[in-house]
Amino acid sequence: MHADENAAARAPSRNSASPIKKVLNDPLRVADELLEGLVLANDGKVIKLPDVNAIVRRDIPDGKVTVLVGGGSGHEPLFHGFVGRNMADGAACGDIFAAPSPDVPYEATKALNRGKGVLYLYGNYAGDNMNFDIAAEMAAEEGIRVETVRICDDVASSPPERMLERRGIAGDLYMIKTVCGAAATYDSLDEVVRVAKKARDNIRTLGVALSAGSIPQTGEPTFLLPDDEIEIGMGVHGEPGVQRQKMRTADELTAQMLERILADIPFRAGDEVCLLVNSLGATTMMECLIINRAARKILAERGITVHATDVGAYVTCQEMAGFSLTLMRLDDELKRFYDLPADSVGYRKP
Repeated sequence: MHADENAAARAPSRNSASPIKKVLNDPLRVADELLEGLVLANDGKVIKLPDVNAIVRRDIPDGKVTVLVGGGSGHEPLFHGFVGRNMADGAACGDIFAAPSPDVPYEATKALNRGKGVLYLYGNYAGDNMNFDIAAEMAAEEGIRVETVRICDDVASSPPERMLERRGIAGDLYMIKTVCGAAATYDSLDEVVRVAKKARDNIRTLGVALSAGSIPQTGEPTFLLPDDEIEIGMGVHGEPGVQRQKMRTADELTAQMLERILADIPFRAGDEVCLLVNSLGATTMMECLIINRAARKILAERGITVHATDVGAYVTCQEMAGFSLTLMRLDDELKRFYDLPADSVGYRKP
């Protein structure tokens, strides 16, 4: 046997239910410790609030409309890795795959308020909806105006006529990039909300899982797939998708996924878009670039111009293997805010 054949013979199925190895200390303190590490990685640009898992920028000017993002940890660099210049002003962080309790966004809201109001921007999940809504009510009692726009880009989770019921997945990146650009430019919360709703209505995503991620507290996969099957439309927490099928080539799979995304708005010849090829955690840059190659060819054939491409792991599910494709249809305003320079641990734009 050659060396590589020996390795293949020794390797267990990646979809087996064996505990998954992770470099941790206390599995029950993962969210706390990762946030401590993230604050240090910001090199003094953010602070962690006392007693809650929330971070805020140090350099927020008076009179700024501020943006608070947040949700469960475990999807790094989302959400807390997207705090920084022309990105979010703060992040409220829950435990792994769990919404933050109401006190976390509430304390973050008080720390962020500069007199012009706070926009809550987060994925459309029941726990986040409930707890951020409670925080907004608590902030209102303090005289702080809060508005909410929920991210709902997952085309697999509801039909187009019920778009606002959809889950928020990798489109979070483009929502945060454009909306926070608007918040750095406009001094009206109403204007920032308008941009957020426009961005939301022009972003679509579809994902596919090849194998599961895990929860650090258990070390167990969140679901099982046969080695020769994939699941189209699976959520970033392992929520069921819409179709299980046999594995296909990169070109075939990309075409299948883009067909569904392109039909959803629908996108048309002459449109200009941003394209995100997002690794769900374990999928390599090599694979993502091959997928990007296929996607760009399809978009060119449809007469759709790609203004900018982002390739990498931005919205993940631990070591889940798979990827998602996101398109954001642009107009001049959204393009201007996407193009603004950005500086955060999880996303930088020169």
